[in-house]
Amino acid sequence: MALTIRLVSAAELDALIPTLVELFRDTVNGGSALGFVPPVTREQAREYWRSLGPSLRAGSRLLLAAYNDDGIIGSVQLNFPPWPNARHRAEVQKLFVAPALRGQGVGRALMLALHNVARARGRSLLLLNTKHGGPAEGFYKELGYREIGVIPGYAIGPTGDRYADVALYQELVP
Repeated sequence: MALTIRLVSAAELDALIPTLVELFRDTVNGGSALGFVPPVTREQAREYWRSLGPSLRAGSRLLLAAYNDDGIIGSVQLNFPPWPNARHRAEVQKLFVAPALRGQGVGRALMLALHNVARARGRSLLLLNTKHGGPAEGFYKELGYREIGVIPGYAIGPTGDRYADVALYQELVP
C-alpha cells in the first residue's frame, strides 16, 4: 500500500470534511470513542470537523492525514497549549485509521510523522489519554509512551457505564 502522510491546512479542511466525517463515524460507532458517545450522527461529526477551522488557522492545532490511492484513510491531531510555560509540549488527539486498514502500520506511520512535526515545532514532550485497558493503550506503549496514571470513571459510554482513562507521555529525542 502506497502511504502518504501530510499536514492538512485550514483552507483544505472544508473539501475533506465529507471523507473525514465518514471515517470518524466508522471509528466512533465501531467502538473507539475519541471523546464522543456512539452513535455519532453525520451532523455531529460534521460540526466537530468544522469546529477545527479556527484553531488550524491560528496554528494552535495541526491536522495530519494519511492517504493511500483511494484518499484519506486516517488522521491525527497535535494541539498546542497557549501558555508561555508550555512551549515545549503538545497534546496528541484523535488518532484514527479506517477500520479495514488497521494493523497495517498506518497508525504507527501517522504517529511517527506527528513526532517529526512536533520536533520541527520545538516540542519535546507529548501527552495523550486513552481508554485504560483498550487496544490503543498497548499501541501507544509500543511506541514508547509511558503511563502517568489512571483516572477511574473518566469517560461515559453509550450505556452510561463509566470507563477508566490512562494518561501517557513521551519525551521526544531531538
